[in-house]
Amino acid sequence: MPVPRNRLAIPALVVGALVALGCVAAPEAPSGQPQRPAQTRTTEAGKPADPDVDGTDTVEEFQSDVESARRIAEEYWEAQFRRSGLTFQPIAELIPYDEKGEVECGGQALGLRNAAYCSAGDFIAYDADWAFAAFRQIGDAFIFYLLGHEYAHAIQRRLGIQKQFTIQQELQADCMAGAYIGDQEKANRLRLDDGDLDELARGLQAVGDDPGQPWFAEGAHGTAQQRTSSFSKGYRRSLDPCNLS
Repeated sequence: MPVPRNRLAIPALVVGALVALGCVAAPEAPSGQPQRPAQTRTTEAGKPADPDVDGTDTVEEFQSDVESARRIAEEYWEAQFRRSGLTFQPIAELIPYDEKGEVECGGQALGLRNAAYCSAGDFIAYDADWAFAAFRQIGDAFIFYLLGHEYAHAIQRRLGIQKQFTIQQELQADCMAGAYIGDQEKANRLRLDDGDLDELARGLQAVGDDPGQPWFAEGAHGTAQQRTSSFSKGYRRSLDPCNLS
């Protein structure tokens, strides 16, 4: 039965235990309110920041970044497919949800504090409240990584890539997310401000598997070092180290 491909674990300042569908617990502020990150903006290049918006703070900015991340990811992969003589097909939907069980993948309900690419329906779904809390706590660069990683799983499906072990699939997706962000920055389609790469580094350090997790276990994503290394290789060297062929 088809199940969600990749349940991305996004960090809090303190990472919690595993929850439904293999996700790491979502960011929660130690005192009930999300902590504000440094004032940084990851924006679509050429799109001026609103001077009335104070950092990664508003629902409007969050929604704008989600749409920008999807649009720029699709531009990126369409260009990559065209360069290889292939036809690119965007994902069917990007679905925010608010309640457990509101969205299903292959008959399996998606839980809260979760984001997933569903190969059965060819969509990406995410808990909107959870993602917004992470956006405020970690920073807006988080959104571009989140969509980049999930979209990478859609690309793996389109290319017929199916690794033997989950960890191989996940580390490749981290590499692909790094390539998407790095290449689009070089192409002036993204602008990363001071602090954005630090946000990404903190996030990648926090989403590594728990110590003692067997690398061959179903659902393994890789250690913090492995995930950071995979993302960094893609960011610096584009898709070459991601081994898509």
